[in-house]
Amino acid sequence: MIGRLRGTLISKQPPSLLVEVGGVGYDVDAPMSTIYDLPATGKEVILLIHYAVKEDGVSLYGFMHEAERAMFRNLLKVSGIGAKIALAVLSGVSTDELSRLVHTGDVVALTKIPGIGKKTAERMVVELRDRVDATGVRLPVSTSAGAAPLDPAGEATVALQQLGYKPPEALRLVTKVSAEGDTAETIIRKALRAALGS
Repeated sequence: MIGRLRGTLISKQPPSLLVEVGGVGYDVDAPMSTIYDLPATGKEVILLIHYAVKEDGVSLYGFMHEAERAMFRNLLKVSGIGAKIALAVLSGVSTDELSRLVHTGDVVALTKIPGIGKKTAERMVVELRDRVDATGVRLPVSTSAGAAPLDPAGEATVALQQLGYKPPEALRLVTKVSAEGDTAETIIRKALRAALGS
């Protein structure tokens, strides 16, 4: 089982990363909190890995910090939450903030995260309260190597769609928060804050 990868970051196209280790390229999915902290493509990267065996193959999920991986694994234990939703949760809120929302039972705030309905939010509060503690992580995105670069607003819109927002909603958020000179990272951060009402 793979628990850690150390290699060269070949490309990053949220939520997917390609990391080359010893001549082998590994496809890894990661939350935006990890993608924001990644080095530039071509640089060395170390990722903590959650290794998942599925009916149709194996999936790898990568994290820069143990707090993120631990929270991801806790989220997977909540009924109704799969890997895609767990990544969206970690992309929308920090582990610190998620822990606070769970411990305060803030179902309304939790339902603002893409993919989280009222019943799932209620289950998160009940099932995670005894598992999570206050662990910190920050919420970055570059075009994948070799791909035609998008403008920052376009890149941010694509990233938000990958996180579960419908295209019209992603476009609305980006249009609402983007300002001249903003990078894609800045637009995504602002859009996620706007979507969560913070």
